[in-house]
Amino acid sequence: MTDPSRIPVTELVVHAGRMCLLSRVLTCDGDSVLAEVDIRADDLFHGDDGVGGWVGLEYMAQAVAAWAGWQARGVGETPRIGFLLGTRRYECRCPRFLAGDTLQVTATRIFQSDNGLGQFECALQLRGDTVATATLTVYGPDEDTVAVRAD
Repeated sequence: MTDPSRIPVTELVVHAGRMCLLSRVLTCDGDSVLAEVDIRADDLFHGDDGVGGWVGLEYMAQAVAAWAGWQARGVGETPRIGFLLGTRRYECRCPRFLAGDTLQVTATRIFQSDNGLGQFECALQLRGDTVATATLTVYGPDEDTVAVRAD
């Protein structure tokens, strides 16, 4: 397949417009993904004092979505919607991300069942320092299980 860094993020995740928060996917393989987020002052979640650290959870979830989209493309399928079911613990040592910051987002698959349930160990790094970690539980239903309307 093509190098993931050559594919627009919007071709890997189903989010569109300002809700697509990843800036680029750098690497992707059978178990992990490395992506980046450029924090901009015009970001959807940017307030007067930056982007709240809690948004890091969504950056992680979108990295997992990019991984799933890459896997789908590898077998000739279109990326589909998935669901973040949650995490038991999100640890973030950075109260906010500032315009000009670039975060590296990693997600590594630790479990995946045949019914679409999976878990990923995720981390955010800022200037080489790990600033947030979480284990995300996600669900990717098959096409016949869920219908989502866009209107």
